Amino acid sequence: MEATSSHRTPGVLISEVGPRDGLQSVKATMPTADKLRWIDALYAAGVREIEVASFVPARLLPQMADAAEVVRHAITLPGLTVMALVPNRRGAQAALEAGVHKLTLPVSASAAHSLANVRKTREEMVEEVRAIANLRREMAPQVKLEAGISTAFGCTLQGEVPEDEVIRLAVQCVEAGANESGLSDTVGYANPAQVRRLFRALRAELGERAGAAHMHNTRGLGLANCLAAYEEGVRTFDASLGGLGGCPYAPGASGNVVTEDLVFMFEAMGVRTGIDIDRLIAARAPLIAGLPGEPIYGMTPEAGLPKGFVQGAAHV
Repeated sequence: MEATSSHRTPGVLISEVGPRDGLQSVKATMPTADKLRWIDALYAAGVREIEVASFVPARLLPQMADAAEVVRHAITLPGLTVMALVPNRRGAQAALEAGVHKLTLPVSASAAHSLANVRKTREEMVEEVRAIANLRREMAPQVKLEAGISTAFGCTLQGEVPEDEVIRLAVQCVEAGANESGLSDTVGYANPAQVRRLFRALRAELGERAGAAHMHNTRGLGLANCLAAYEEGVRTFDASLGGLGGCPYAPGASGNVVTEDLVFMFEAMGVRTGIDIDRLIAARAPLIAGLPGEPIYGMTPEAGLPKGFVQGAAHV
Protein backbone atom coordinates (compact mmCIF):
# COMPACT_ATOMS: atom_id res chain seq x y z
CA MET A 1 0.00 0.00 0.00
CA GLU A 2 1.39 3.36 -0.98
CA ALA A 3 1.34 6.30 1.40
CA THR A 4 1.50 9.78 -0.03
CA SER A 5 3.69 12.66 1.09
CA SER A 6 5.61 15.59 -0.32
CA HIS A 7 8.50 13.30 -1.29
CA ARG A 8 6.45 10.27 -2.42
CA THR A 9 7.11 8.20 0.64
CA PRO A 10 6.71 4.53 -0.27
CA GLY A 11 4.78 2.11 1.96
CA VAL A 12 5.81 3.49 5.32
CA LEU A 13 7.88 6.43 6.48
CA ILE A 14 10.63 5.54 8.94
CA SER A 15 11.53 8.64 10.95
CA GLU A 16 15.05 8.34 12.39
CA VAL A 17 15.24 9.82 15.89
CA GLY A 18 18.73 8.67 16.94
CA PRO A 19 20.49 12.03 16.47
CA ARG A 20 18.06 13.55 18.98
CA ASP A 21 16.40 10.90 21.15
CA GLY A 22 19.40 8.59 21.08
CA LEU A 23 22.15 11.15 21.66
CA GLN A 24 20.12 12.95 24.31
CA SER A 25 19.83 9.71 26.30
CA VAL A 26 23.55 8.87 26.57
CA LYS A 27 26.12 10.53 28.82
CA ALA A 28 28.77 11.14 26.18
CA THR A 29 28.51 14.06 23.74
CA MET A 30 29.05 13.20 20.08
CA PRO A 31 31.30 15.76 18.34
CA THR A 32 29.44 17.90 15.81
CA ALA A 33 31.51 16.66 12.86
CA ASP A 34 30.57 13.05 13.73
CA LYS A 35 26.90 14.00 14.00
CA LEU A 36 27.00 15.49 10.52
CA ARG A 37 28.73 12.42 9.09
CA TRP A 38 26.14 10.19 10.74
CA ILE A 39 23.23 12.22 9.36
CA ASP A 40 24.83 12.15 5.89
CA ALA A 41 25.15 8.34 6.10
CA LEU A 42 21.50 7.97 7.14
CA TYR A 43 20.48 10.21 4.24
CA ALA A 44 22.63 8.18 1.82
CA ALA A 45 20.76 5.05 2.96
CA GLY A 46 17.46 6.63 1.92
CA VAL A 47 16.20 7.92 5.27
CA ARG A 48 14.02 10.94 4.46
CA GLU A 49 12.91 12.20 7.86
CA ILE A 50 15.40 12.72 10.70
CA GLU A 51 14.90 14.25 14.13
CA VAL A 52 18.30 15.90 14.28
CA ALA A 53 18.27 17.85 17.55
CA SER A 54 16.33 19.29 20.46
CA PHE A 55 16.35 22.99 21.23
CA VAL A 56 16.89 23.10 24.97
CA PRO A 57 19.34 25.08 27.13
CA ALA A 58 22.90 23.76 26.67
CA ARG A 59 23.43 23.74 30.44
CA LEU A 60 20.64 21.16 30.73
CA LEU A 61 21.61 19.06 27.71
CA PRO A 62 25.17 19.73 26.52
CA GLN A 63 24.68 16.94 23.94
CA MET A 64 22.35 19.32 22.07
CA ALA A 65 24.41 22.53 22.35
CA ASP A 66 25.13 22.44 18.57
CA ALA A 67 21.45 22.05 17.57
CA ALA A 68 21.33 25.08 15.25
CA GLU A 69 24.55 24.09 13.48
CA VAL A 70 23.29 20.54 12.95
CA VAL A 71 19.99 21.81 11.54
CA ARG A 72 21.74 24.22 9.18
CA HIS A 73 23.71 21.30 7.74
CA ALA A 74 20.78 18.89 7.53
CA ILE A 75 18.54 21.30 5.61
CA THR A 76 21.08 21.29 2.75
CA LEU A 77 20.22 17.64 1.99
CA PRO A 78 17.59 17.63 -0.79
CA GLY A 79 14.26 15.97 0.04
CA LEU A 80 15.09 15.44 3.73
CA THR A 81 12.49 16.50 6.29
CA VAL A 82 14.51 17.98 9.14
CA MET A 83 12.73 17.72 12.47
CA ALA A 84 13.59 19.04 15.94
CA LEU A 85 12.09 18.55 19.36
CA VAL A 86 11.11 21.70 21.24
CA PRO A 87 9.88 21.81 24.85
CA ASN A 88 8.47 25.33 24.74
CA ARG A 89 7.93 28.52 22.72
CA ARG A 90 11.51 29.71 23.23
CA GLY A 91 12.89 26.46 21.85
CA ALA A 92 10.44 26.61 18.95
CA GLN A 93 11.61 30.10 18.01
CA ALA A 94 15.26 28.99 17.96
CA ALA A 95 14.38 25.93 15.87
CA LEU A 96 12.37 27.98 13.37
CA GLU A 97 15.21 30.50 13.08
CA ALA A 98 17.60 27.63 12.31
CA GLY A 99 15.32 26.49 9.45
CA VAL A 100 13.68 23.23 10.58
CA HIS A 101 10.87 21.74 8.49
CA LYS A 102 8.98 20.16 11.36
CA LEU A 103 8.64 20.74 15.10
CA THR A 104 7.73 18.04 17.56
CA LEU A 105 6.54 18.87 21.07
CA PRO A 106 6.24 16.15 23.71
CA VAL A 107 3.03 16.34 25.73
CA SER A 108 2.75 13.79 28.51
CA ALA A 109 -0.51 11.91 29.01
CA SER A 110 0.59 11.14 32.57
CA ALA A 111 -0.19 14.01 34.95
CA ALA A 112 2.68 12.97 37.24
CA HIS A 113 5.19 12.64 34.38
CA SER A 114 4.23 16.02 32.92
CA LEU A 115 4.99 17.80 36.19
CA ALA A 116 8.22 15.86 36.74
CA ASN A 117 9.48 16.20 33.16
CA VAL A 118 8.56 19.75 32.14
CA ARG A 119 7.19 21.20 35.41
CA LYS A 120 3.89 21.95 33.72
CA THR A 121 0.45 20.41 33.87
CA ARG A 122 -1.04 18.73 30.81
CA GLU A 123 -3.38 21.70 30.39
CA GLU A 124 -0.44 24.11 30.42
CA MET A 125 1.27 22.00 27.76
CA VAL A 126 -1.80 22.24 25.51
CA GLU A 127 -1.50 26.02 25.86
CA GLU A 128 2.19 25.69 24.92
CA VAL A 129 1.09 23.87 21.74
CA ARG A 130 -1.25 26.79 21.01
CA ALA A 131 1.52 29.36 21.56
CA ILE A 132 3.94 27.46 19.32
CA ALA A 133 1.29 27.02 16.63
CA ASN A 134 0.69 30.78 16.64
CA LEU A 135 4.44 31.50 16.52
CA ARG A 136 4.85 29.07 13.64
CA ARG A 137 1.99 30.76 11.78
CA GLU A 138 3.78 34.13 12.12
CA MET A 139 7.35 32.99 11.41
CA ALA A 140 7.14 30.00 9.06
CA PRO A 141 3.61 28.82 8.23
CA GLN A 142 4.95 25.99 6.03
CA VAL A 143 6.57 24.26 9.02
CA LYS A 144 4.65 21.29 10.42
CA LEU A 145 3.93 20.91 14.13
CA GLU A 146 3.52 17.50 15.74
CA ALA A 147 2.38 16.90 19.31
CA GLY A 148 3.75 13.56 20.48
CA ILE A 149 1.70 12.14 23.35
CA SER A 150 4.35 10.64 25.64
CA THR A 151 3.66 8.00 28.33
CA ALA A 152 0.59 7.13 26.26
CA PHE A 153 0.77 3.46 27.24
CA GLY A 154 1.80 3.75 30.89
CA CYS A 155 4.09 5.64 33.22
CA THR A 156 6.82 4.69 35.68
CA LEU A 157 5.56 7.35 38.10
CA GLN A 158 1.81 6.75 38.15
CA GLY A 159 1.51 3.35 36.46
CA GLU A 160 -1.64 3.11 34.35
CA VAL A 161 -2.62 6.08 32.20
CA PRO A 162 -6.36 6.09 31.38
CA GLU A 163 -6.83 5.56 27.64
CA ASP A 164 -9.63 8.10 27.31
CA GLU A 165 -7.30 10.76 28.77
CA VAL A 166 -4.65 9.91 26.16
CA ILE A 167 -7.07 10.34 23.27
CA ARG A 168 -8.64 13.49 24.74
CA LEU A 169 -5.20 15.08 25.09
CA ALA A 170 -4.26 14.25 21.49
CA VAL A 171 -7.51 15.83 20.26
CA GLN A 172 -6.89 18.94 22.39
CA CYS A 173 -3.40 19.31 20.90
CA VAL A 174 -4.75 19.18 17.34
CA GLU A 175 -7.51 21.63 18.24
CA ALA A 176 -4.78 23.91 19.64
CA GLY A 177 -3.03 23.98 16.26
CA ALA A 178 -0.86 20.86 15.92
CA ASN A 179 -0.95 19.33 12.43
CA GLU A 180 -0.90 15.84 13.89
CA SER A 181 -0.61 13.94 17.13
CA GLY A 182 1.04 10.54 17.57
CA LEU A 183 1.51 8.17 20.49
CA SER A 184 4.76 7.36 22.30
CA ASP A 185 5.54 4.35 24.47
CA THR A 186 8.04 6.38 26.48
CA VAL A 187 8.87 3.73 29.10
CA GLY A 188 8.28 0.54 27.13
CA TYR A 189 5.04 -0.56 28.80
CA ALA A 190 2.93 -1.11 25.67
CA ASN A 191 1.67 -4.43 24.31
CA PRO A 192 0.21 -5.11 20.85
CA ALA A 193 -3.44 -5.35 22.01
CA GLN A 194 -3.15 -1.99 23.77
CA VAL A 195 -1.42 -0.45 20.75
CA ARG A 196 -4.24 -1.60 18.46
CA ARG A 197 -6.89 -0.24 20.82
CA LEU A 198 -5.30 3.18 21.29
CA PHE A 199 -4.38 3.81 17.65
CA ARG A 200 -7.82 2.66 16.54
CA ALA A 201 -9.37 5.19 18.93
CA LEU A 202 -6.88 7.89 17.88
CA ARG A 203 -7.60 7.39 14.18
CA ALA A 204 -11.35 7.36 14.83
CA GLU A 205 -11.01 10.82 16.44
CA LEU A 206 -8.32 12.42 14.29
CA GLY A 207 -8.34 10.58 10.95
CA GLU A 208 -5.33 11.65 8.87
CA ARG A 209 -4.12 13.87 11.72
CA ALA A 210 -3.30 10.76 13.76
CA GLY A 211 0.49 10.74 13.79
CA ALA A 212 3.48 8.47 14.28
CA ALA A 213 4.01 5.43 16.47
CA HIS A 214 7.04 5.91 18.72
CA MET A 215 7.71 2.54 20.32
CA HIS A 216 10.42 1.36 22.69
CA ASN A 217 11.89 -2.13 22.88
CA THR A 218 12.49 -2.09 26.63
CA ARG A 219 10.61 -5.35 27.17
CA GLY A 220 11.19 -6.86 23.75
CA LEU A 221 7.86 -5.85 22.20
CA GLY A 222 8.98 -2.95 20.01
CA LEU A 223 8.56 -4.64 16.61
CA ALA A 224 5.35 -6.40 17.65
CA ASN A 225 3.91 -3.06 18.72
CA CYS A 226 4.96 -1.41 15.45
CA LEU A 227 3.28 -4.19 13.48
CA ALA A 228 0.10 -3.78 15.56
CA ALA A 229 0.13 -0.04 14.80
CA TYR A 230 0.73 -0.70 11.09
CA GLU A 231 -2.27 -3.04 10.98
CA GLU A 232 -4.38 -0.22 12.45
CA GLY A 233 -3.34 2.10 9.60
CA VAL A 234 -0.29 3.88 11.05
CA ARG A 235 2.24 4.66 8.32
CA THR A 236 4.93 6.69 10.15
CA PHE A 237 7.23 5.04 12.67
CA ASP A 238 10.01 6.49 14.81
CA ALA A 239 13.13 4.40 15.30
CA SER A 240 16.77 4.83 16.30
CA LEU A 241 19.80 3.39 14.51
CA GLY A 242 21.34 0.71 16.69
CA GLY A 243 18.53 1.25 19.22
CA LEU A 244 20.65 4.11 20.56
CA GLY A 245 19.27 5.64 23.71
CA GLY A 246 18.84 2.87 26.25
CA CYS A 247 15.85 3.20 28.54
CA PRO A 248 16.97 4.83 31.82
CA TYR A 249 14.26 2.95 33.71
CA ALA A 250 15.49 -0.50 32.66
CA PRO A 251 19.29 -0.78 32.85
CA GLY A 252 20.74 -2.96 30.10
CA ALA A 253 17.61 -2.76 27.98
CA SER A 254 17.45 -1.29 24.50
CA GLY A 255 15.31 1.80 24.47
CA ASN A 256 14.13 2.84 21.02
CA VAL A 257 13.08 0.38 18.34
CA VAL A 258 16.14 -0.48 16.22
CA THR A 259 15.83 1.17 12.80
CA GLU A 260 17.65 -1.66 11.03
CA ASP A 261 15.31 -4.32 12.44
CA LEU A 262 12.19 -2.26 11.72
CA VAL A 263 13.24 -1.64 8.11
CA PHE A 264 14.03 -5.34 7.66
CA MET A 265 10.64 -6.36 9.07
CA PHE A 266 8.73 -4.13 6.68
CA GLU A 267 10.88 -4.93 3.64
CA ALA A 268 10.61 -8.68 4.36
CA MET A 269 6.82 -8.24 4.39
CA GLY A 270 6.96 -6.48 1.02
CA VAL A 271 6.17 -3.08 2.58
CA ARG A 272 8.50 -0.55 1.01
CA THR A 273 10.47 1.85 3.19
CA GLY A 274 12.65 3.54 0.57
CA ILE A 275 15.69 2.68 2.72
CA ASP A 276 18.60 0.51 1.56
CA ILE A 277 19.29 -1.96 4.39
CA ASP A 278 22.97 -2.49 3.52
CA ARG A 279 23.63 1.26 3.50
CA LEU A 280 21.61 1.62 6.69
CA ILE A 281 23.81 -0.93 8.44
CA ALA A 282 26.86 0.92 7.08
CA ALA A 283 25.54 4.08 8.80
CA ARG A 284 26.40 2.40 12.11
CA ALA A 285 30.10 3.11 11.42
CA PRO A 286 29.97 6.91 11.97
CA LEU A 287 27.71 6.36 14.98
CA ILE A 288 30.24 3.99 16.57
CA ALA A 289 33.12 6.32 15.66
CA GLY A 290 31.37 9.28 17.29
CA LEU A 291 30.41 7.38 20.45
CA PRO A 292 33.18 4.83 21.03
CA GLY A 293 32.23 2.23 23.61
CA GLU A 294 28.53 3.07 23.64
CA PRO A 295 26.41 -0.11 23.44
CA ILE A 296 24.26 -0.40 20.34
CA TYR A 297 21.71 -3.03 19.48
CA GLY A 298 20.19 -4.77 16.47
CA MET A 299 19.44 -8.35 15.50
CA THR A 300 19.54 -7.82 11.72
CA PRO A 301 23.04 -6.26 11.63
CA GLU A 302 24.38 -9.16 13.73
CA ALA A 303 22.64 -11.98 11.88
CA GLY A 304 22.88 -10.54 8.37
CA LEU A 305 20.21 -10.74 5.69
CA PRO A 306 18.66 -14.13 4.85
CA LYS A 307 20.16 -16.07 1.95
CA GLY A 308 18.41 -15.06 -1.25
CA PHE A 309 16.80 -11.98 0.32
CA VAL A 310 16.12 -9.39 -2.36
CA GLN A 311 15.06 -6.00 -1.09
CA GLY A 312 11.95 -4.72 -2.79
CA ALA A 313 10.53 -8.19 -3.41
CA ALA A 314 7.54 -9.40 -1.43
CA HIS A 315 8.43 -12.14 1.06
CA VAL A 316 5.03 -13.32 2.25
